[in-house]
This record gives sequence, C-alpha cells and structure tokens, in this order.
Amino acid sequence: MKKLILMGRSESGKTTLKQALNGEKVHYYKTQYVHYNDVLIDTPGEYAQTKHLGYALALYAYEADVVGLLVAATESYTLFPPNITCMVNRDVIGIVTKINEPGANIPLAEQWLRNSGCRTIFRVDSVTGEGVRDILDYLQ
Repeated sequence: MKKLILMGRSESGKTTLKQALNGEKVHYYKTQYVHYNDVLIDTPGEYAQTKHLGYALALYAYEADVVGLLVAATESYTLFPPNITCMVNRDVIGIVTKINEPGANIPLAEQWLRNSGCRTIFRVDSVTGEGVRDILDYLQ
C-alpha cells in the first residue's frame, strides 16, 4: 500500500480521516506533532498555516508516495495557492472533507483543489465512512 501524507489547515479533518482510514473509532483530538505509521503521515494544521513550519511539510512529503491536500467543504477560504502541486514530485490528490456538514460547499472546495493542481479529488465524510474506501482503493 502507498504511504499517504495528509496536509491541510487546522480542523480540516486530517486526524479524523486518519482514524477512518485505519479503521479506528473516530473521536476528536488535536494533533500536536507529526504522527507516522506504516501507511499514513498525519500533520498538524499549524504546519500548513505557518510559513516556517511549512518547510517541514516539504521534507515530510518525501517520506510519502502520495500527498493528500485536505479542504473541508465548510471552509471559507483555502490555504493552497494555484498550481502548488508542481512543487512536489509525488502524486497529489485532493480530499474534500466534511461533505455532509450543514453549509458544506463541495463544488467550491473541489474548485480550490483543482486550482491548486489536484487532478484526482475524493469526497469524504470520515464520521459516516463515506468515500473512505475510495481512498483506500486508490492507495492499493
């Protein structure tokens, strides 16, 4: 199975998705440091939100086969600039989370990910499990 690194701002659903992908019981906790396991790297949102910590994401991306950019469908803006995916020599996928939340704007979140350069985009609700199997199949 390919190793996936999850990147996105705080509360975009990275850790919840990690739990769903691992078949764990989903419960909220704040990721304080980079979590590694055999197939997933979960990163704190502050790494994507802070210029100096962002450099660490570039280094951690080399430890993965696939980079997953997460945008919650409930977000009012994106951190990912246009064409950012060309900066990484790995597959980069987009993952729209929180698709069943009230006020979710899935088309906007998908557009942000397309603008950033993602060609493959998954829609996920980590709590219900919707879309989780699709990501696992992609990583096989």
